[in-house]
Parts: sequence; C-alpha cells; structure tokens
Amino acid sequence: MSTRTRPETGLLARSVLGALTLEEKISLVVGRDMWTTRGLPRVGLRPIALSDGPVGVRGTSTDESVRSAMLPAPSALSATWDRELAWRVGALFASEARRHGVDVVLAPQVNLQRTPVGGRHFECYSEDPHLTAEIAVAVVSAAQERGVGMCVKHFVANDSETDRTRYVARVEARALREVYLPPFERLVREAGAWSVMGAYSGVDVGGVAAPALEHRPLLTGVLKDEWGFDGVVVSDWVATKSVLPAVRGGLDLQMPGPDGPWGVGLHDAVAAGEVTEAELDEKVSRILLLAERVGALAGADAAAAPAGTAWPDAVGERPCDAAPPPQSILREVTARSVVVLKDDPRLIPTGVRNARRIALVGPNAAELFLQGGGSSFVRPDHVTHLPSELQAALPATRVDVHPGARARQNPPALDVGARCTDPESGLPGVRIELLSADGHVLSSVVHDEWNGWFAEVVPEARTLRLTTSVHLAEPGRHALGAGTVGVHRVLVDGQLVCAGDVVVAEEIILSSGHNHPVATTVVIDVDEPTDVVLAAELQVVHPVGYDSFVRAALVHRLPGPGDDEVMAQAVEAARAADLAVVVVGTTEEVESEGFDRTSLDLPGNQDELVRRVVAANPRTVVVVNAGAPVLLPWLDDAPSVLWAWLPGQEGGAALADVLTGQTEPSGRLPWTLPARASDVPVPHATPVDGIVEYAEGVHVGYRAWERDGLTPAACFGHGLGWTTWSYDGVTLVVDPDHPGDVTVDVTIRNDGERSGREVVQVYVEPPPGSQDDRPRRWLGGFTVVDVDPGESATARVRVPLRVFQVWSVDTWVTPVGRHTLRVGRSVRDLRLTVGVPPLSPNNP
Repeated sequence: MSTRTRPETGLLARSVLGALTLEEKISLVVGRDMWTTRGLPRVGLRPIALSDGPVGVRGTSTDESVRSAMLPAPSALSATWDRELAWRVGALFASEARRHGVDVVLAPQVNLQRTPVGGRHFECYSEDPHLTAEIAVAVVSAAQERGVGMCVKHFVANDSETDRTRYVARVEARALREVYLPPFERLVREAGAWSVMGAYSGVDVGGVAAPALEHRPLLTGVLKDEWGFDGVVVSDWVATKSVLPAVRGGLDLQMPGPDGPWGVGLHDAVAAGEVTEAELDEKVSRILLLAERVGALAGADAAAAPAGTAWPDAVGERPCDAAPPPQSILREVTARSVVVLKDDPRLIPTGVRNARRIALVGPNAAELFLQGGGSSFVRPDHVTHLPSELQAALPATRVDVHPGARARQNPPALDVGARCTDPESGLPGVRIELLSADGHVLSSVVHDEWNGWFAEVVPEARTLRLTTSVHLAEPGRHALGAGTVGVHRVLVDGQLVCAGDVVVAEEIILSSGHNHPVATTVVIDVDEPTDVVLAAELQVVHPVGYDSFVRAALVHRLPGPGDDEVMAQAVEAARAADLAVVVVGTTEEVESEGFDRTSLDLPGNQDELVRRVVAANPRTVVVVNAGAPVLLPWLDDAPSVLWAWLPGQEGGAALADVLTGQTEPSGRLPWTLPARASDVPVPHATPVDGIVEYAEGVHVGYRAWERDGLTPAACFGHGLGWTTWSYDGVTLVVDPDHPGDVTVDVTIRNDGERSGREVVQVYVEPPPGSQDDRPRRWLGGFTVVDVDPGESATARVRVPLRVFQVWSVDTWVTPVGRHTLRVGRSVRDLRLTVGVPPLSPNNP
C-alpha cells in the first residue's frame, strides 16, 4: 500500500475563519439540507456533500435512475483479511464519491459485532478490534489520500439496534479502551480520519452517563484532546437532542438541517452568551479544515492520485498501467471473501466442473440477497445472477433452477404495469390523490409504475388515497394486500384488509420500520378472470429532518404449488443431477438497520430443504448467502458448505468463479459461527430499563468462546480454501521499522496441487498466572501469503505493542512476564508456538 502523505493543510481554513461574521459561523455548524452543509460564496466556500454508506456511495440525489457500484458487505471485505484488497476498496470509494459529487462518505462502521443478532452486523467488519482496525485503516487511508473524506461511525459502543435512540451502553473503562475504542483510535492516529459520526445511543463509562453526542469525556477528552483528532464530529441523522450539552460535549456539525435543535436554538444560545464565539470558532475551524481537505474551499484542491495509480495492483505497491473497471475489483474481492466451511469430499471446483447436470436450488439461487436493509442501500449499476453466470462458465453442463423453499414472509410485489388500471380513467396504473387535513383533494395523478414509495408530497398533505383495479386472470388462490406504516385503511372490493391509527414521524425512519413493513393480505379464489378494486388511505409521513413520504408496498401472490410441492420438485431435481448447489440465506426482512434479529435460524423452511437435498444427493454444495451468523443444524451432514456473505452486484459472477475454480475462496471467518443459540455469549441486544449492560467486559466474541471452552460450528479465523498447508517454523525477528513491536517470521508450505492464499494468524496468550482477567488468547497480528504448489514461503507478521497491554487506572500498562504467541490457521487451529521475552513495563 502507498505511504504517500498529504500536503500540509489548515492555513487556508484559518484565513477564512477570520473573515467570517458571527451569523455565518452559526450557519456553518448546521446542515443546509439532508446531505449538504452550507456554502458561503463570499469566501469561496461551496457546500460539502455527504452520503451513505458502507456498501457503496449512493449520492445525494433522489432520482431513482442514479446508480452506484454495490460493494460486498463490510463483513465480506473483512473476511479476506487482506489489507491490499481493503486499500483497493478504499480507492473505489474515492472514485465512486467523485462520480456522485460526494465529498464525505458515511463509512466505515467500526462498531464491533458484539452479538450475532445485531441488526447491522453485516455493516461491521468483525468481532475483533484488531482485525476491524487493520481493514478500516486501509480503506480510510486509500480514500482520503485521494481527497475523499470518510466518516468513521458510530462513536462509540453502538453495537445493536433495539431502542438505539434511547438506550445507554454501560461499559467498564477497561473494556471500552481495549475492545471498543481501538478501531476509532487507530483510524485517528494512523489514518488521520477527517470525520467521526456520533451515535444515537448513550454511553455510561465509570459512572459518567450521557448521550453519545453530549459525552464530553469521550468526545472531547479522549477523541479530540488525547488522540489529537482534528476532524469534524458529525451527528448521526436527527440524533442531536440539545444545544448547550451537545456544544460542550464536542459535537461540531448537526445533520441534517436547517431545522433541529441547533437550527432553532443555537443562535439564541450564542446571543444569550451561553455558547461563546470561541466555542463556535473551534467547530467552524474543523469544518473549514474539512472543506480544505476535500477541495470545497477556493484555492484548495482535493488530493488526487497521480495518473495510473488509482488502483494499486493486487500483489504489491506497483501502480497498474491502467485502471481496471470497478466490477473486476468487486468480483475479485467478493470471490476472495467466500469462506469454505467444509469440503469433504472435494467438490469445489473439480466436482462442479465435471458435472454434466447441476441442480441449482434454493430461494436465493435465482436472486441472491445482495445487501442488507437500511441506510446503506444503493441501486447497483448492474447485477450478476448465479444461474446465468454458472451456465456461461459451464456451457456443456445443464443447469436447472428450482426455488425449493421460501425465505421471505411478504409476497412478491404487485406487477402494477401489467395488472392494474385506474377505475376512473381506464389508464394503466394506480390513481394517487393527496388530501389535506379536511379531506380536500390537493392533487390527482395516475402512475403506471409503483415501487412502494411516494415522495411527491406538499407540506399540507395529510393523506394519500390510492385506487386501482387489479386484474386476476389465473384460476386458483390469489393473495393481495399491502404493507405500510402510520395511519391507514386498506380495502379490497370493500373488504377491510388492514387498518391502523398510530401516527408515525421520524421515529419510523430511525427504526427502519418503513423499509420493510409486514404486508397484510386477503385471499381471493378465482375461477375465471376477474377484476378487484384495491383502495387505500395512507398517512403522509412528515418526519423532522427527513423528506416527507408515503409507504405502500403493494403485494400479490399468484396461485401455484404449495410449499411441499415446491420442495419436492427441487429435491427430485437434485436427485437426478450429478451435483446439487443449494443457495439458502437471509433477506432484508431480518438483516437490516433499525432492528435486531429475534432468531439465529434461517427464515422460512430452508433448513428442511437442505436436509432433504443432502439426503437425495451426496454430492451437494450448500451456499449460505447471509451477512450475519445463522444456525446450520445440517452442517455435519452436508458434504460441502460455503459462506458467501451479502455479496453486492458481482455476487453471481464471483460465486460462479468460486464454484468453477477461477478464483480461490480464500476467506476466513471474521466472527464465530455458533452451533447452538444457547451457547452464544451475548444472545440478545434488548435493553433492560434502558440499559445495555456490557457484562462480558473484554471477553467479546471468540474470546468468550475460548474462555468458556464451548465448541462453535466454526471458530474465528476458520476457512479451508482449496489447498492444504504445513507450518514449519516460527522465529522472533527484529524489525527496525517497528522497534517497539514484536515481529515473527513464519515459514509455511503449500502441500496441495494448486496455488493458494493463506492467512497466517498470530494469537497472543498472557503470561502464566496473569491475574488481570485477560482473555485466554486474542488476535495479535496476521498477514496474507500467496504460495505456489509444493513451495514454501516466509510470512512476516507484526504484533503491535499495544495488543499486549492492558488499560489500568487511566493508563496503558504492559504486564510483566513472558507472553506466548500461537501461530496457525484459526483461533483453534494453532500449529506453532514461540515465547516472547518480557516486554518493557514502561508505558508507551
């Protein structure tokens, strides 16, 4: 990775600060609108544009035709354990940001995967702070070197979604310092992060409890004063709840604007002397510095890599001769992220390539689940599909596709263009009328397309009336209905389908409840073609800080075979095939921002499908298409199992590459896969009396599994790839570039018949007799090595001094005694051991 440094910045920002009036300063610390800050043309300042998010750069436009590169979920990137690939993803973030006119990307999310039920588990990198930091530092460094800011989120201990705007995370100081703060600290100290986002939730550390945006000891004391953070602390959207406490706490920019607490009350607080101009200057100077860094100040140019260096090459620091298209990078990252949980007998890729008939079954086979729900959503440039990609890779093989099971609770979307007619005009589509509070019709229009959302509302609109005639031609049982939020009444031919009287506002956005409302349907038995009228009265939601909208997910399930028949067809296809590939997984109904999962089970009847296919064909590959852990009760019986994450737009092509042997699935688990829900150390994320108690202390994720001696389905760091490895020796070496750290050289050998990529992992064990409640072992370092078959290589792994240390009474302390380093392929496949001479007890 490049180590080029940015030119010195700040001089221009300081000169502009001195030219601003008090009113202009106040205007700069509140967003102009949903996604931009205010500009001041008088001093050459244009607005700064911010945009979500972790799986791509959506941009600031509401135009649904705008498309973006959809990356695999952050957990998938972390599963590569590859800093170079992470660097290339950071470069892609910068390229995509420039493409969409964005200055600051609201990513990465470096909260930890404290519990597998966390709703945004897929958006996080790992359950381990060191792995999280290593990948995130590469991403942020690469993007910011190219003049695009990355906003690191959510500071701090915001690791679950239930009641996220109200709960307080109670964390002991040591756990906070050793587990939850390290990724943020390293992003500030090593990557020089330009922005940090404060969380919705609160934090109680050492008895000091406050909302995250008002927590002065953390925001100002630790982040700014101790670590030297010179960037902008941005509020999560609509998270600011106060004026003076947030100002004093350390918040710099309230988003969005122009209303909200600061938009309404900051001017008065300054006028009353409650907020001083010096306090305001400190915040404005940070915003101006950010503007200078991203090129939003006249006379300042955002950094840009020299021609030909935008895409570091995959094997070193040499610049590529030409920038490859983004899809090739995404395809490589996605394929590399796939984890081989098991493959016995070896079906990948030999068994796949030799098959003359493949049964591709499962609800996610035809349409992979590409991205989780919530604010990270992007509309992809294109999507690759596994059936067509697999067929193209194996032209002589017959590929049959069968759903076999259901994964979603809601029926499919109603095909408005093909089935619906406005009863009044006879035009195709649905009639949309906006009504005022007194029932006056403000506007009326017919839409021949409907995606479940309506945003063309005016402030005085209170109700949307939707009317359409739905043509049901197929004989049999139809299900028709809608999913919505807020006050509503939905009727089909005058029959009440559902109703609600709860008025909703911005809280429905913060809970993500508007994204995936559960649909209610009515059953209609059809003997001959008929038309039914669907009518709905729906609340127009006017959320503070967000655009107004109406939500109406119209759904329709056609007559067809029942669950038993669909599964039987898939099982018979698998029985008749040379090889079966079963693709099962989650959906946006269960993996999303705004809520936590209530179960680790695969949704629907997918487990039964896997059991029956495996029983029918012993040559079966099961692909798990999920972001967060799910229970695999059939794991012992399935011959071959791949974990394929939420893969983004290149998922179909990348998975075909893996199955056919074009790219090695060299991923390693960045979290622990449980075998039983009862074994999970933190089984839920539900606050008790408003408190989420981090009672596990420093024993997060695999550390708790090691402490308790429980056996997971697959341990942290596990992944088989497609070759076998010997670990032949480990030695301590002196690295003059890192004299305070511990460095080891590890000799490994590729014993297989194919070139392979190995992730060499080094774990630290505390000195014997340690009394400070240290984990049994924890990740200290890792590296990725590519080795040809029959060849050996030496992998150098650096273990930073900090990972040996403990936080004790407000300082870092190096425990006395000899630590042990364990080297291997996962936290439980440890091949080599080396002792570390006693480290200096002095603080760094």
